[in-house]
Amino acid sequence: MSERTSSSQEGKPPLSGRKTSSISNDEENEVPEMEAFGLIPRGFNPKDYLQVVDIHMFKEPHEINKEQHHTDKFYSPKLIVRRGQPFQIQIDFNRPYKPETDQLWLEYLIGRYPQQNKGTYIPIIVGNVLKPGEWGAKIIQKENNSIRLSIMSSSTCIVGKFRLYVAIWTPFGILRTRRNPATDTYILFNPWCQQDAVYLGDEKEREEYVLNDVGVVFHGDINDIKTRSWSYGQFEENILDACLFLMDKAELELSGRGNPIKICRVASAVINSRDDNGVIAGSWDNTYTYGVAPSAWTGSVDILLEYYSSKQPVRYGQCWVFAGVFNTFLRCLGIPARLVTTYASAHDNNANLQLDFFLDDEGKVDTKLTKDSVWNYHCWNEAWMTRPDLPVGFGGWQVVDGTPQETSDGMYRCGPASVQAIKHGHVCFQFDAPFVYAEVNGDIVYLRREKNGTQVIENIDKTHVGQMIVTKEVGGDGMVEITEDYKFQEGSEEERLALETAVMYGVKKQTIQDTTYQPQKDVDMDFQVQKAVLGSDFKVTITFRNRSHNYYTATTFLSGNIVFYTGVTKNEFKKHSFSANLQPSSTSAFDVPIRSSEYLNDLLDQASFHFFVTARIKETGKILAVQKATTLEIPSLRIKTQGEMVAGRQMSVTVEFTNPLAQTLENVTLRLEGPGVLRTMTELFRQIPANSTLIWEVKCTPRKPGLRKLIASLNCDALRHVYGELNIQIQKP
Repeated sequence: MSERTSSSQEGKPPLSGRKTSSISNDEENEVPEMEAFGLIPRGFNPKDYLQVVDIHMFKEPHEINKEQHHTDKFYSPKLIVRRGQPFQIQIDFNRPYKPETDQLWLEYLIGRYPQQNKGTYIPIIVGNVLKPGEWGAKIIQKENNSIRLSIMSSSTCIVGKFRLYVAIWTPFGILRTRRNPATDTYILFNPWCQQDAVYLGDEKEREEYVLNDVGVVFHGDINDIKTRSWSYGQFEENILDACLFLMDKAELELSGRGNPIKICRVASAVINSRDDNGVIAGSWDNTYTYGVAPSAWTGSVDILLEYYSSKQPVRYGQCWVFAGVFNTFLRCLGIPARLVTTYASAHDNNANLQLDFFLDDEGKVDTKLTKDSVWNYHCWNEAWMTRPDLPVGFGGWQVVDGTPQETSDGMYRCGPASVQAIKHGHVCFQFDAPFVYAEVNGDIVYLRREKNGTQVIENIDKTHVGQMIVTKEVGGDGMVEITEDYKFQEGSEEERLALETAVMYGVKKQTIQDTTYQPQKDVDMDFQVQKAVLGSDFKVTITFRNRSHNYYTATTFLSGNIVFYTGVTKNEFKKHSFSANLQPSSTSAFDVPIRSSEYLNDLLDQASFHFFVTARIKETGKILAVQKATTLEIPSLRIKTQGEMVAGRQMSVTVEFTNPLAQTLENVTLRLEGPGVLRTMTELFRQIPANSTLIWEVKCTPRKPGLRKLIASLNCDALRHVYGELNIQIQKP
């Protein structure tokens, strides 16, 4: 097709670079309306031949194509269909169509240099039968001057925006319809089609993982799981174009855009701004000047649209923002996807399945030497697809992660890595399985450096990392645990086998000599942090259980740190040490009070604390060590609606918030959004005095009937991660 251009000049490759590499869905070539076979005789009149007067795409949400292809939710005037499934168009001619003499075919083109062998130029002859999963067209109805065609796309074709031409053969040349953007056709992945690489068999799961435009993010920590809603908004206006632009930005060649593995790999790099000026700039240091704090976003739409128009990274994101936007991208293109949270996710700097925490002589953690960290939680995505590049059995859910943590093949990206391969330790299979394996498996080793430089192992915690992995349930807002998709039961034979397999395939694991490490087995230590609301006092209770017949004395240190949710310490706000006398065969408890005045000034985004408790048994010299993260209860926003809620009619929404702190909140930003109900609105309030209530009223007109969700956030320097949500039922007019 690349030869058939309007002028000879157009057809020549540019002097530099390759002509055939096509990495933009946006660029087009010129297609001649009359492509002559040679000299055209003087008497030739194109009007003597069959002419196309109009093409009907049946592209309205209530018409057959969008309904059958599950694309009726897209807020777009164009035709959007899924591959490997027939759709219909109608062509009106200037006279009745005569199959005996009239020869016509369709041409679908994508990109600047359409070529048949690349799948970017697709000529379709009108025939009598449609073969499943292959390009074809057949007439299903003839009436007066019109024909109705059923068109089948290939179940492996490129995903993107195609241009449509109708071509008619004459003895002197080919007549084509004029370029008409109204006939552009978007073709997406099809989880309803068995031949598609993203086929998903369960209708309830397809409704959740492809069609649901709102989700839940689980955050907080393992002992205090917090939830918030996230608006994916994959069907909102211009989001599909923004998602296709991401593939252009990532320079993924068009011929690779039918492959979900390739798309996920490049998308995990372009979602973050490191090394390619991608969508979101990450910031984990609690300063968000010239940008939006990660906790303030309520969904993906604003971020994607801002990036699509500015082409510059949007500030700022943290893991759930990267994962939320990635989920929108995947669901928008038709790849089933879900957002997953791992509690106690290891960030193991040297990937040796061991997180080294160094203790000083007193038994306190030495923050200068300790480089590894445990994130309270980390969000990533799973995308559903077959993996023909791996042995049988490793298809299904694949981990993809857009948060920039480590480089992979020279770029900040991660995945797709087969969840099944991670569980069984088969980390030799691409991509990045060893890194994900280390995130959910790993031992915390407490080391002490002797004066002569040797390292002594004081304690090992084998169960802290990857304690729990969760996602939103299908069809509801509840949580479902999927830890066993990633790992076998702690301590089981299968778990040991998976670990040995991972080590065999090159995951580094330091071997620990039994002689050097002999823990104190007859005393157990644990601690509990009292649940507390932001701004109040609380206590930490440390309990010892002495199972021996000996008297012991435990010199105990508690260190309270204000931490980023990534486990990195900002500062130590509480130091407390005491001596605990442990009676034989008994349990003793000790309370350490924490006052709000000790922590309030330094509090970060997520109101997150990390407590280390270490105790040295005087009589044996052994060390016990436990660490836990905890988060404060943050007040929430209340959302209310007034009056009737009917599609197409104005309604009123109010957001209320009471300031719980003993200080005035300044420069407070409120955000409110609800897919299908209202576009994101923001409002700045200069001050909210202590204990006073703010009320913000908004008017909006919902677009569609059905169950919808409103999501709000409040943000200021002293208080972040304040959310509210409300399910509302919009009635039919």
